[in-house]
Amino acid sequence: MASLNEFLFISGLLFAIGLAGVIIRRNIIVIFMSLELMLAAASLTLVAFSRFHLHEGLPDYNGQVFVFFIITVAAAEVAVGLAIIVALYRARQTINVEDLTSMRG
Repeated sequence: MASLNEFLFISGLLFAIGLAGVIIRRNIIVIFMSLELMLAAASLTLVAFSRFHLHEGLPDYNGQVFVFFIITVAAAEVAVGLAIIVALYRARQTINVEDLTSMRG
């Protein structure tokens, strides 16, 4: 069985990859996916702490319930975010962040 440190290392690695994607990339879809990767890393951390925090011999499931709500909000965020990306693409014919300097048409 994996230890808490291993889960936290993987979570930190995923978060760092997502952060690098947000900072380095210029494609708005890749940036959006990197943000989702960072959210998944935070969720993994919550589940790991929930699993290894024992309460009367049983795992404390509060973190896992919180992750359920995070996933629900993330699904709504994906729907709204992709709608905004599609609207930007239709208006500007590009998904490059550098070309999207203002919100005016």
